[in-house]
Amino acid sequence: MLQVAVLRQNPEWAKERLQLKHFAAVHLVDEAIQLDDERKKLQAAFDHIQSQINASSKTIGQLMAQGKKEEAEAAKQQVATWKTELEPLKTSMADVEQQLTSALLQMPNLPGPLVPVGRSAADNEVVRQVGDIPTLFDGALPHWDIAKKYNWIDFELGNKITGSGFPVYIGKGAKLQRALIQYFLDANTEAGYIEYLPPFMVNEASAYGTGQLPDKEGQMYYMPEDNFYMIPTAEVPVTNVYRDEILKEGDLPIKLTAYSPCFRREAGSYGKDVRGLNRLHQFEKVEIIQFVQPDKSYETLDAMVHHVEQLVQSLDLPYRILRLCGGDMSFASALTYDFEVYSAAQQRWLEVSSVSNFESFQANRLKARYKDASGKTQLLHTLNGSSLALPRILAALLENHQTEHGIRIPTALQPYVKASLLA
Repeated sequence: MLQVAVLRQNPEWAKERLQLKHFAAVHLVDEAIQLDDERKKLQAAFDHIQSQINASSKTIGQLMAQGKKEEAEAAKQQVATWKTELEPLKTSMADVEQQLTSALLQMPNLPGPLVPVGRSAADNEVVRQVGDIPTLFDGALPHWDIAKKYNWIDFELGNKITGSGFPVYIGKGAKLQRALIQYFLDANTEAGYIEYLPPFMVNEASAYGTGQLPDKEGQMYYMPEDNFYMIPTAEVPVTNVYRDEILKEGDLPIKLTAYSPCFRREAGSYGKDVRGLNRLHQFEKVEIIQFVQPDKSYETLDAMVHHVEQLVQSLDLPYRILRLCGGDMSFASALTYDFEVYSAAQQRWLEVSSVSNFESFQANRLKARYKDASGKTQLLHTLNGSSLALPRILAALLENHQTEHGIRIPTALQPYVKASLLA
């Protein structure tokens, strides 16, 4: 959630940044400032009356001690009158506060200065591309046919048990999936991240805290009887670990990692983008999350991008890193880098990771703060990244590393699979 103080500093600049995300309701900037003005006026009036009540209460005690009962009684009557004036002020303050919060919750995070201008994924900026595009042998298959050939993934069985977008991993397919999860977690913990295994359902406060609500209600699976949401990523429960907490500056940075299944309705998805593992309703992902001081968040973002890049490189996959344009960014992000690996059989790029800096946007919703060296309480900056998302990584591994004798396993992954070739 944006801070009113930030909007006040330069309202026109804030509107320009919001328009970079193609957010149409920029009038909310002015509305939020006006509501904050009204809130301050009401608070000042409330505080003034309350101070009069407090002062008179002391006077009443003194008058009673002096035996001046009539004056004390008159003062009591005045206090009673003031107290009745507080009630409508309380009601007005609560109403204005609710309106202000509603206006702020509707506004996405302001994109940072490095965010390119653009409306869609076609306008994203390629930061760098690494690795040669593999040339496959005659008769090479897309991953869904490879999975069927070796009976490693059964898409029809998943459709029977649940529905489209819920594959069943079998035998060596399940083992390879588990090996990737363990490899990613080990790489993250070796880099100083503490592993968590969070709940796979969250309450409404947690979903609001990371910005899933009110932006993505239609994309999450919801259980109305309990008011719980299935998580779309481990980012949601793990970032909420420090909701309503005040940390010590000496404890920073805090680095967390977690594996979880992810549940997404993916409403409106269709065509070639949903074939096989390309787009699922349930998939597995390993996440990295950091809480840092504001002046270190972009340095941290670069370090997280480097960490993910090393993981992708270790899998011997050609990849590229994109800086997302304003129109393709998430609601909560200030700057996002996407990783895509090349799918040789499909001859297209597949997104496998997003690494984002949210600055104070999530922390303001979460009330996640720290005390600096001077003792002042400040909002933290939060960052997260996929490290990595499994479905398209697995798809690219099967397609790019296929041989006429089986699937070649990258050297870094061999200790986890206990094989250099799977067939």
